[in-house]
Amino acid sequence: RGALHLAGEPPMPPQQPLPRALRTGLPPTFVAPTSTHDDAGAGAGGGACRAQAAVFWRGCREGRFDAPTPGAAPGLAQANLVVLPAAHAFDFLCFALRNPRQAPLLDVGSPGCRSLPLAAPGCDVFTDLPRYIVWKDGEPEREATDVAELASGDMVAFALGCSFSWEAALAEAGLVPRHVELGRNVPMYRTAVPNEPAGPFRGNLVVSMRPYAPADIPRVCEITGRYPGAHGAPLAWGEDGVAALGIATPMNEPDFGNAVDVREGEVPVFWACGVSTQCALEAAGDAVPLAITHAPGHMAVLSLLDSELVEATGDGDAGAR
Repeated sequence: RGALHLAGEPPMPPQQPLPRALRTGLPPTFVAPTSTHDDAGAGAGGGACRAQAAVFWRGCREGRFDAPTPGAAPGLAQANLVVLPAAHAFDFLCFALRNPRQAPLLDVGSPGCRSLPLAAPGCDVFTDLPRYIVWKDGEPEREATDVAELASGDMVAFALGCSFSWEAALAEAGLVPRHVELGRNVPMYRTAVPNEPAGPFRGNLVVSMRPYAPADIPRVCEITGRYPGAHGAPLAWGEDGVAALGIATPMNEPDFGNAVDVREGEVPVFWACGVSTQCALEAAGDAVPLAITHAPGHMAVLSLLDSELVEATGDGDAGAR
């Protein structure tokens, strides 16, 4: 059908599809589980794997687990967490939609809701992560393993995809990330690349790094590019990538996480990282007097499976170098 237009006016151009920036990080085929025991979309063995989320949450809630989460919950997707007052929720939602590589949106709670209705029903976002940062006026005030005292009817929780969700797929392809091999947190670096601003939220991109041989990079790009809801394919690599991103920190001195060695014949490979949202909180300063996030590397474990974030038509390209 032709587009409706007034007589004498030029016809409207065909409507364009919404860009990826206005989509959530979940694939179009996603079916939300209603509980940790729901097998919807899980496939063989998925229901049992999903049930392990509640075991993990209870371990955090009871103070038995407070370590970084790479490899801590096999088969389950992980997420960055940001919780802030409802007065700032719309601006932060806009920030996530404008920055889909570093802040791929998986779920948003309602004001006062202590769980994530799509991604982690039954999870208490104030007690069920291994470690939190409490932010006051754009500064990290303290770390904690429980922030239940800050729960109120005004707080809104956001879950944003995390690269830990595709690390098992890399390992299955014989491309085990170095920090997983060493039992460490992933190294993360501040860059000079600005985030797209929204309200008071701005700051610069943060990237995570995993070293690989140049010959392995096309396969690494192919695998991680299937997960646009977990930062997708790498943005850059090698010395050219360090320069393009404006990383001033030596590779053995990451801004967040733990250092790993880049061995002879390898280059650093960089992915967009959800800690970019914490830099956005820093930039917001006293415009956002209170916020709660996960501590870097101490992610929210979801009742979604890693496999549920795979998008068959995902961008397996290498990204911009």
